[in-house]
Amino acid sequence: MLDQAARITLEQGLSKVTFQAVADAVGVTKGGVMHHFSTKNALVLEVFNDAMAKFEAEVNAAMADDPVKYGSFTRAYIDATISLGEQGQEEYDNQATLYVLMLGDSELRELWAKWANEQLKKHAATDNTETLCMVRLVADGIWLSDFSGIDIADKQSLRDRLIKMTQQDFDL
Repeated sequence: MLDQAARITLEQGLSKVTFQAVADAVGVTKGGVMHHFSTKNALVLEVFNDAMAKFEAEVNAAMADDPVKYGSFTRAYIDATISLGEQGQEEYDNQATLYVLMLGDSELRELWAKWANEQLKKHAATDNTETLCMVRLVADGIWLSDFSGIDIADKQSLRDRLIKMTQQDFDL
């Protein structure tokens, strides 16, 4: 149900996420959806939490594979945020779901901000520089441009440059 609600959000917009639309997509009755979620807000919150958990797992996995601690959160964030075709559509959709939901809902924006601020505190020793902050903001901008259908001439080159900017000697 969560995956179908996320798909409807991405393809048609949050306003089209209804109990009936999710029921039709999953092949159950509207009552079957309502059995699991008492309100549309409860459904949307669970979709957001599911996408957030998947995004966080992707970031954590990338950090675990990174042998260099300095900038590791930022590199993982870049990889989780910028879709280059090397990631599956599922990873891109997780991030897209997060962004679409939080842009349209102040409660979800607060949850995203809480998560992001916790991550910045958690990784302050390795990722708390102006350069790394700028890199993460640029990654967000690339994602938004990509999601909006704005052509980016050489996204791979931009990603490579951002990764290079996460190296400790770049920030000196």
